[in-house]
Formats: sequence, structure tokens, C-alpha cells
Amino acid sequence: MSDPFKPSPWPLASLPTMTDTANLAMFTLDCSDVPALTGFYRDLLGLTVIAEGEGYAMLGKDGATPIGIGAVPDYQPPAWPDSGRKQFHFDIAATDPAATVQRAVELGAVRPDEQPGETWTVLLDPAGHPFCVTDAANWG
Repeated sequence: MSDPFKPSPWPLASLPTMTDTANLAMFTLDCSDVPALTGFYRDLLGLTVIAEGEGYAMLGKDGATPIGIGAVPDYQPPAWPDSGRKQFHFDIAATDPAATVQRAVELGAVRPDEQPGETWTVLLDPAGHPFCVTDAANWG
């Protein structure tokens, strides 16, 4: 199985710049059926599948922030109103990941003890939603 934490080859230079030090690199949606959700968003938004493998896919087009789709064991769809379960997370590509993590913590994020490895740093925003920070160089 491919490493679900390995950043994509999608070129960061083609993404809109938000700041000089960090950029929202991808929205990632969890699901149980990657092909079905990939096809839905591909067709709904007119995107192209730019990467795919066992349990994941990435959709995008020039000038747009890509959407990642990832399989999660025992995935449960959200209830509406929201039951409080995470349904998506941001992947932040930073030119200085340590500084970006530090700034996020200063702004109210929390770094949980549980981390997926060395490529990503998972943080929880002030409302408890997880997001990841990684080196922008990993994005192409």
C-alpha cells in the first residue's frame, strides 16, 4: 500500500500564494469509497485526477487548490447537524514548517501527542479540527 502521508507531486508553484511562508496546499476528504467520491468531485467540479493509488486520489486543475480523497478504516459519514467527528482536514505547505507550527500554536492551535510520522505535523485548531503542516519543498 502506498504511504498515505507522502506529499503529492502536485507543483506548489501552481497554487495561489496566500503568504510568503505558508500556503494551503490541499483539502483532504476522508471516506470509505475512494473511487466513488473521486468520481463525484471530478465530475461536479470539472477536475482532473492528478494522482491516485490504493486508498487515495488527488483531484486538481491549474490555479485551484487540489482535493485529496483518502480511505479511512471504519469511516462513518457525518451526521447533520455535525456530531463533532472530523470529516476533512487542511494540509498546509510551509517554507519554514517549524515556524509555521510555532505561529499556529501562538494563535491557539494545540499539538497533540499522537503524530503520524516525520513528514507531517498534526495540529488541532482552536475548535479542535485537525490540520497538517509539512515542508513546501515536499510538494514539488
